[in-house]
Amino acid sequence: MTDSAPSPLARHILSLADTKRLLGIRYSDWILGGPSIETGIAASSMAQDEWGHARLLYSMLKRLGYDPFEVEHTRPAERYYSAPALDDPFADWADFVAATVVVDGALSVALESIAGGNFPLARSRVPKMLAEEEYHHQFGAAWFQRLAGSGGEGAARVAAAARAMLPSTLAWLLPGDGLYRDLVADGSALSLDAVRDRCEARLGPTLSAARIRLDDIEPARAGWDGERRRGPGAPAEEAVERARGDRNRDLFVE
Repeated sequence: MTDSAPSPLARHILSLADTKRLLGIRYSDWILGGPSIETGIAASSMAQDEWGHARLLYSMLKRLGYDPFEVEHTRPAERYYSAPALDDPFADWADFVAATVVVDGALSVALESIAGGNFPLARSRVPKMLAEEEYHHQFGAAWFQRLAGSGGEGAARVAAAARAMLPSTLAWLLPGDGLYRDLVADGSALSLDAVRDRCEARLGPTLSAARIRLDDIEPARAGWDGERRRGPGAPAEEAVERARGDRNRDLFVE
């Protein structure tokens, strides 16, 4: 896959898989260090969900002519298609909560888009992912509203974190480029208008607790990389090493 340009559907699935893999890494960083034991347990559960979903998405690429093992374990950071909001670790719990609402929420909308398309593996496998994602949605919304309604530093910090993540995440979700139009044209994904409406329905009510309106956010498309379906930059190398399993490669057993 690193030697040839993937098809529009393969790029889209790879973008979803890479974003889930990196989101799982970022969630796992908070298994310890969250506000309570319960939040650590939630972080662990959510990380495992994201890693499991990523594996399923990577495996779909085999039907499209690519080796899932190579895709998962050999690419450098600059070949990752993940959402830019996950390039760096979360600085604090407010970042974690904002990502659960913004990035995890956008991922669910993107999954809904291909679940409603004509790719058989997406139609059969994605609904279960979405059912598991419902806990993430409830957890993120509850914590976001709790922080946003607390006043003071907590409210300011979670609002700032969400505003920082939204421009690049909306550009990732709503690229508006030829690749996505090709997906819609061949029936692999829902239209951008449908995705935009679902994004508003999923994210809008929660973000309103911090007085954030999606209509006021301009997607960050400067320096857009059409090949990787994202803006400039790449995930931190340390996270990609973990995602690839570099340190344990010698222990891999078929």
